[in-house]
Amino acid sequence: MGLFDSFLSNNSNNWHGPKLENIDQLNTIVEASFLTPQLIFKHSTRCSVSRFVLNEFKSGYSFSEVDFTAYFLDLLRYREISNAVAQQFDVVHQSPQLLIIKNGKAVAHASHENVNKIKLTDFLN
Repeated sequence: MGLFDSFLSNNSNNWHGPKLENIDQLNTIVEASFLTPQLIFKHSTRCSVSRFVLNEFKSGYSFSEVDFTAYFLDLLRYREISNAVAQQFDVVHQSPQLLIIKNGKAVAHASHENVNKIKLTDFLN
């Protein structure tokens, strides 16, 4: 383990939901979005801004699985899934980035410091 390994670690500990690690999960997300809003948090493990935004997001997240299903995507490890997310939901790839999927579509998305400005309560069913 290098000097900076723990500092630059994935930082997905204590995430509020599943990890997005398989492209087939995108179909699950779309289908489930008709019942419960789905979140996808795209994170770059090498970016200090992404790490800061992720920590801020996690610390302020107070919703249950009934409210949202929140997926975590390590976009460096799963770049092909990140590209598929951008294509399927018609958003420009950014990092960090939060997408809100409802009724099969991205109804909102934000990147960088704007991630934590999204008022998630506006998207509750």
